[in-house]
Amino acid sequence: MPAARAFWDRWGGDKEKQQLTLKDVAELLQKKECRRVVYDIPYPEAIFELGYFFVNPKPFFTLAKELYPGNYRPNSAHYFLRLLHDKGLLLRLYTQNIDGLERVAGIPPDRLVEAHGTFATATCTVCQRNFPGEDFRGDVMGDRIPRCPVCTGVVKPDIVFFGEELPQRFLLHLTDFPMADLLFVIGTSLEVEPFASLAGAVRSSVPRVLINRELVGPFAWQQRHNDVAQLGDVVSGVEKLVELLGWKEEMQKLIQEEKEKLDAKDK
Repeated sequence: MPAARAFWDRWGGDKEKQQLTLKDVAELLQKKECRRVVYDIPYPEAIFELGYFFVNPKPFFTLAKELYPGNYRPNSAHYFLRLLHDKGLLLRLYTQNIDGLERVAGIPPDRLVEAHGTFATATCTVCQRNFPGEDFRGDVMGDRIPRCPVCTGVVKPDIVFFGEELPQRFLLHLTDFPMADLLFVIGTSLEVEPFASLAGAVRSSVPRVLINRELVGPFAWQQRHNDVAQLGDVVSGVEKLVELLGWKEEMQKLIQEEKEKLDAKDK
């Protein structure tokens, strides 16, 4: 029974509403009538602040459980980028995503700049030892705080928190963007700096293609004559481009092959 329905049947249906007690809440949890618990944190950004993390890491790991690689699968936009790589056309993929779906789609790490970090690696907050992120997947999925096997400190996935520096690989943009001859900007708000400024880092002669729900960043306030904007659903926009390129069958074959690999891995 959905939690909201259980709550209404027990306390909301009577004309004379009873006061909910802590014991009632405990009973809901014990009987698993409430399954989607929300943490009351001081403010949303606290989940990604180191100060709050050191005091209470549980909310971050609750979110991490939802985002951890393996919970979701790549879509057509990810596989379009994979095709660009397979055809030798992808210089680099810069992403703000932390779900790791670019890796799952088969784009090699050396072609990736995960500007806001990754779950693929993790670091002990005490002794600074580095670990493969997969070593702690069991803890995260089991609602346990990952601990360093050496010093027992809390192990934090290498996700960039507020106030932390972006990964050193982000500096690759200093050489990548002057070399680029085509820029795709796909599914982003272009609000977070310094990532947001990258769209303006390519040469003025370079076409910039925005596939997004709306105009954002320089596409909204400083358009160039060679900008292209495909607005609306992102996946539909990518699929339209794939069809124009004549890659539709190739894309479908790639998606099917990768789906079969992921299905076999999940068994």
